[in-house]
Amino acid sequence: MRPDKAIAIKLRFEGKSYSEIQKTIGGISKSTLSKWLKGLVLSEAIRLKISQKSRQKSLQGLLKRNKNQTVLALKRKKIIQESAQSEIKNISLENLFFIGIALYWAEGYKRPRFIKGREVTNHSISLTNSDSKLIKIFLEFLRKICKVPERKIRANLRIFKHLNENEVLNYWIKETQISKENFSKTYLGISKSSLGKRPFNRLPYGVIQIRISDTNLFHRIIGWIEGVKNFKLG
Repeated sequence: MRPDKAIAIKLRFEGKSYSEIQKTIGGISKSTLSKWLKGLVLSEAIRLKISQKSRQKSLQGLLKRNKNQTVLALKRKKIIQESAQSEIKNISLENLFFIGIALYWAEGYKRPRFIKGREVTNHSISLTNSDSKLIKIFLEFLRKICKVPERKIRANLRIFKHLNENEVLNYWIKETQISKENFSKTYLGISKSSLGKRPFNRLPYGVIQIRISDTNLFHRIIGWIEGVKNFKLG
């Protein structure tokens, strides 16, 4: 019997896997090992030991493949997002007009107000969100498209008790360019609807509500939304 075959048989009886045997004696293919070791009668304990090694190796292989797939998926994500981002060039006033309408349609307060069963005749524009970039775009819409004067743009904040009110206020003043005098009292505690969307640690600056008391503008924006709802491709 070949010396390497004898070693392979001995190692197999010790519960070694084909890979482990290959590493020990070297230069032997798995097909050759299969021929040499095919007829061996192994004890139950040795078969169990080999089986466990096989399952462990399969699991390690699966984890490695999953990790590689995750890395590739993250690379694809980055490439796709960067490519898509580069497709957005300068935004025209017409683009801003439709973006603003869409934002208010999605995020703004649109329901008529009722007191004692009657619809009130005065309405405010109101949009609440935690995303500073979304808020910035909406304010551009108000300032450049709707021509809302700065004195009419009001804001209020809702924050968690663990947040520093002054830090949050200064953050939003910087982000929105709304004067401090136009911020009303800060409320503690986030609404249930906001909590359902994001856990508290995802709202480091709470949420901000932008308000403009202008009934005519409210109805114009609602009219624009209705126009978009019924659009036809030109």
